[in-house]
Amino acid sequence: MSYKETLHWMFAQLPMYQHQGKAAYKADLSNTLILTDYLDHPETGFKSVHVAGTNGKGSTSHMIASVLQEAGYKVGLYTSPHLKDFRERIKINGEPVSKGYVMDFIAKHKSFFESHALSFFEMTVGMAFQYFKEQNVDIAIIEVGMGGRLDSTNIITPEVSVITNIGFDHMQFLGDTLEKIAEEKGGIIKPGVPVVIGETQKETAPVFNRIAKEKNVEIKFADAMEYATYISDLKGIYQAKNIKTAVQTLYELRRNGWGISDEAIEKGLSHVVKNTGLLGRWQVLQQQPLAICDTAHNKEGLTYVMQQLETLNAKSLHLVIGVVNDKDLSRIIPLFPKTAHYYFCRPNIPRGLDAEILKNEFLKYGFHGNTYSSVNEAYKMALEKASNEDVIFVGGSTFVVAEII
Repeated sequence: MSYKETLHWMFAQLPMYQHQGKAAYKADLSNTLILTDYLDHPETGFKSVHVAGTNGKGSTSHMIASVLQEAGYKVGLYTSPHLKDFRERIKINGEPVSKGYVMDFIAKHKSFFESHALSFFEMTVGMAFQYFKEQNVDIAIIEVGMGGRLDSTNIITPEVSVITNIGFDHMQFLGDTLEKIAEEKGGIIKPGVPVVIGETQKETAPVFNRIAKEKNVEIKFADAMEYATYISDLKGIYQAKNIKTAVQTLYELRRNGWGISDEAIEKGLSHVVKNTGLLGRWQVLQQQPLAICDTAHNKEGLTYVMQQLETLNAKSLHLVIGVVNDKDLSRIIPLFPKTAHYYFCRPNIPRGLDAEILKNEFLKYGFHGNTYSSVNEAYKMALEKASNEDVIFVGGSTFVVAEII
């Protein structure tokens, strides 16, 4: 199979959460354990940092990876979902895995995947871990897909376990309270492995403290620590919290014997995009009119993004918005500015919510806007209507942003 055919097979044949939603969710690690046994346990072949959380885990993972690259290490980076190409999920020192490796891995193990009905995510985790082992990375930053306790990545024993924060997302899988969600994400905490928590929250801190005590590990809350001031090329105001989380994680690695200078931290944080290729975080698409996209898609993430939009003092705001069909709209619609012009669209995936349904939900709250047949049409119309003093924002879903970048 060609690379295109290989991806088509992966997406079409195997359940994948980002396209199918709940049908892709496995409630245990049995398949992952079968797979890693079959691959001869590649997860034991490299050091790692494990990063979970509701918001910021992608940015934090890229920050840590960038600093470790500046420190001279060969760094693997596993994240999800991808925006433009599947290979974004698996990188070493910012370079995506080759098309040839993806094709060869699938071809070699295709019959095993089929016979055990492995999910897209399980298979991709296996590919990433095998690649990092074969390429002899010094360390790999592994982002959790969803939750933590039952996530396919949760077979590693990392150098540090990181949980950025807890918010209401994927509640149909993880629970309907912050405490229940924290319990699931706290499942990555392992005996003997230091823990960094990004944000102190009154609902979740007791959960993490209890788990850490049970596992007899040291826990640090990054927002309660004092740090030197670091600047990142990731410009969202929410990145200030992610910087603290990343820095505390790097300090824990340093305590474990990793050579990470203050200069490496400074350079790594200021060159995240250059070093890792991260996209879609308060990313400027063009000037005049200023157009920005961001992958924030839940209440906590969108709160910060909307606050930052307000600081731009635009003459008018134009928002290109699309979401997936399992999104709790009642939590996010009140966050948006009512005075903005709205361009409703549907991301081009099976889970995309129909634009008319999205518009009607916004209308209930007193918003105004029109629907468009695609994300690109909506963005094109926003560009036509906006003056040079206006600001255009594209978001609501990772998949909306993916179609624009």
